[in-house]
Amino acid sequence: MPGDATPTMPLTPDPAAAAAAASGAAVAVEGVLQKWTNYGRGWRERWFTLRDGVLYYSKIRDDAGAAAAVEDGEVRLIGSRIGGSRRREKPAGVVSLKVSAFRESKSDDRRFYIFSPTKTLHLKTDSKDDRVAWIEALILARSVYSLGSLSGRVTFVQCDVSISTARLRDRMHQEGLNENLIQDCEQIVLSEFSSYRKQLKRRYEDYLSLFGSCRHHFEEGKDGSITQGTLTRNEFSSSRHGNFSEYSTTESDEFEKQDGGELTCEEDSTFFDSVDYFIEPDNKSLTMLSGQEVVDNQTQDSSNNLPQIKRRTRLPEPTEKEKGISLWSIIKDSVGKDLTRVCLPVYFNEPLSSLQKCFEDLEYSYLLDQAYQYGKMGNSLMRILKVAAFAVSGYASSVARPCKPFNPLLGETYEADYPDRGVRFFAEKVSHHPMLIACHCEGKGWKFWGDSNLKSKFWGQSIQVEPVGILTVEFDDGEIFQWNKVTTTIHNLILGKLYCSHHGLMHIKGNRQYSCKLKFKEPSLLDRNPHLVQGFVEDNDGNKASFLIGKWDESMYYSNSDTFKVRSADQLKAASLLWEKSKPAPNPTRYNLSSFAITLNELTPGLQEKLPPTDSRLRPDQRHLENGEYEKANAEKLRLERRQRMSTKLQDNGWKPQWFEQDTKDGTYRYKGGYWETREKGRWDGCLDIFGEFNET
Repeated sequence: MPGDATPTMPLTPDPAAAAAAASGAAVAVEGVLQKWTNYGRGWRERWFTLRDGVLYYSKIRDDAGAAAAVEDGEVRLIGSRIGGSRRREKPAGVVSLKVSAFRESKSDDRRFYIFSPTKTLHLKTDSKDDRVAWIEALILARSVYSLGSLSGRVTFVQCDVSISTARLRDRMHQEGLNENLIQDCEQIVLSEFSSYRKQLKRRYEDYLSLFGSCRHHFEEGKDGSITQGTLTRNEFSSSRHGNFSEYSTTESDEFEKQDGGELTCEEDSTFFDSVDYFIEPDNKSLTMLSGQEVVDNQTQDSSNNLPQIKRRTRLPEPTEKEKGISLWSIIKDSVGKDLTRVCLPVYFNEPLSSLQKCFEDLEYSYLLDQAYQYGKMGNSLMRILKVAAFAVSGYASSVARPCKPFNPLLGETYEADYPDRGVRFFAEKVSHHPMLIACHCEGKGWKFWGDSNLKSKFWGQSIQVEPVGILTVEFDDGEIFQWNKVTTTIHNLILGKLYCSHHGLMHIKGNRQYSCKLKFKEPSLLDRNPHLVQGFVEDNDGNKASFLIGKWDESMYYSNSDTFKVRSADQLKAASLLWEKSKPAPNPTRYNLSSFAITLNELTPGLQEKLPPTDSRLRPDQRHLENGEYEKANAEKLRLERRQRMSTKLQDNGWKPQWFEQDTKDGTYRYKGGYWETREKGRWDGCLDIFGEFNET
């Protein structure tokens, strides 16, 4: 139809934009970036490609033709690491810069963030220069392929449809069609063309409206911290010689403390092309951190980006007044009775089970996060030092804890999903005689597992407990450390103030370069240095590489000096801090629980519906004790202990744990999987109601 105007949307920039960009945006930019996936998998390398204002990333890279493309100037590579030649996969994610904003991390000069309406990409380069290069490329691409330049370039041009219909008419004449039929065909073509043109115009107007809405909501979602703007090449061409923090927002710290719930594994994503956004400036410069500061800050920075869950800071107020009772009176009343049927009242218990106490040993799991980061940096010595500090830190919570945990029932379980710490823990009582507890934990770049059996000896005024079992931590790079727990003695059972001590030799064995030996000093009456721990790290040849000293209830230090000996507090200042105990809880109650321990038995909103009927949080006597309902707690404890006596018979009849299986080689119990998947489905058909009513006959 002559004179009709059709919308034309060229993909190349208009002349003004092209001049400003100096043709740089036409070159695709590629390279390897580390992308944060989730707290279970951590950072993963991905191949990123920036082309025509769109950022693509995939798990593996296809090298076919890449070298030729670089030589021809079609592709510019950022970074020195190039992936091997592998099978091509479709992009795992696509982000349009027209609807995205980006900024740098203030705490790490290799990290930056890309915001889109549906997700946030947390990215990390290999060097500071690589981050500068990527930021330059992103700014250039966004300035060229912005919505403003797109809307300015879309115009309605005249299209002479008669040229096409004349060619169609000539072709029909050649086929011998009569004039009436030719005119009918011509009218049909013109009518269809007009209809498509109108649909295209309406679709174009709808997209413009959608782009505007995206822009409005995106600005509101960032609380005004992101404003619209444009940037020419001249404005950032000198940034390589300056400070890129001028493109960062002053709210960078607040952002890095937000949760990471939006951070997921690779997903196929589609983003609407929308509007050009830019970040408010920040004049603070970035400084390079070295050694331990880099790893410690990086671990803290990563933890701040994980989801934060509000947890309680105190136990419920007791509803009843606690009765005074002594162990000696119970012993006198039990003379001549069957001791297997003597039920100690709940006044001697704390509102935690032994399963939960296992997870309490991982209170300082950030030490394993730091150990993982040191290993990635190639610092194997600092890795084992952090592992040693973690092995010691598990004893810190035992100070002034006069009450014992509840003995779990056979098949009792406990889960702990702490995304704010980046850990997911699970434990199960797998045997009643002997009593065995198996646990498994996944962290950021590491896994931890073990099983434990306690052998006890009664010495009249004290009980000596010897843990039997090995604890293991395995990092994602294959390095493994295993160690034993030391002996624990509980003093003054009959008279005096109850307290515990830890003593013995702990040997941390690694499968690569280093191992560690730590001696927990046995206390004495005249000891001026109680709770002392000393040791050293040695290589495979027996050469001492580092020395450790500290207290299991306070802190641990290390020094790499061959002449390191602590004779005074001033000499200790020359050593470096590895770990320090957290501050005590503001409301510890009489149980003297730490802030972390107070959260272990909490039923956070929505959690109870997800738990299996075997979880320790659902144990009635333990819950009544936590609430200060002592009479109900004693009655439930007596009922459950009668049921516990049936466990031996149940185990003899072939009962097997549901979530762990015994290794036929060494007899240890290993997690066989399936718990978290079953939890996701919410189907606990195979779990027994171990806390419910039962028939004793």
